[in-house]
Amino acid sequence: MSSNVIVVGCGRVGSQLANMLSDNGDNVCVIDRNADAFANLGRNFNGSTIQGIGTDGDTLEKAGVEECDVLAAVTQFDNTNLMVARVGGLLYDVPHVIARLYNPDHERAYMQLGIDYVCGTSLVAEDVFGKIVSGHGAHLDTFGEFEVLRFSLDLSWAEKRTVRAGELERDHDIRIVAFERSDGSASSIPTKDSILYHGDSLLVCIRHDLIDSFSKYIQD
Repeated sequence: MSSNVIVVGCGRVGSQLANMLSDNGDNVCVIDRNADAFANLGRNFNGSTIQGIGTDGDTLEKAGVEECDVLAAVTQFDNTNLMVARVGGLLYDVPHVIARLYNPDHERAYMQLGIDYVCGTSLVAEDVFGKIVSGHGAHLDTFGEFEVLRFSLDLSWAEKRTVRAGELERDHDIRIVAFERSDGSASSIPTKDSILYHGDSLLVCIRHDLIDSFSKYIQD
């Protein structure tokens, strides 16, 4: 099933991502403030383009943000990507927003704000594409029928705000690779008796077909 995707930024990463999504059969609209940047898309791009600023509501609405499934902010500026992500998520309730992150020092802030992101300078388009086609914001990588997810643990719905790592693994057929306390005070490879708290960051390996049933533990 095709998705409606808006890509903000048409540099090397944005144009590569837009073409990958277009080739995948998705409906893609690319936004860039510089009309000349659209030349990066090449002749075979099947989507649409809009010259404008990705944080501007009128521009986003022209691009179809109100029917958008995924908004990817992949400009060269962290502050711009953050603003696009916040506008898309908070004002337009886009189901899946992804931001490119250059400076790893900002990573914790992105996590605390609940923004899905890709950090790095290489293979960024491939990483964002993987997140989009997997259908889940916590996606890091795919190994055959397994997904590697990184997310904040959501126990807000549970009677207890804690759970043992072994209990979570046993009941949901997952493997918790590592965890980090929500305040960054400690990180560890868990034992079966390790106590996990609401808001802790987890690195988890899970079979793809079990993600939906496990999704209540993943903070949006």
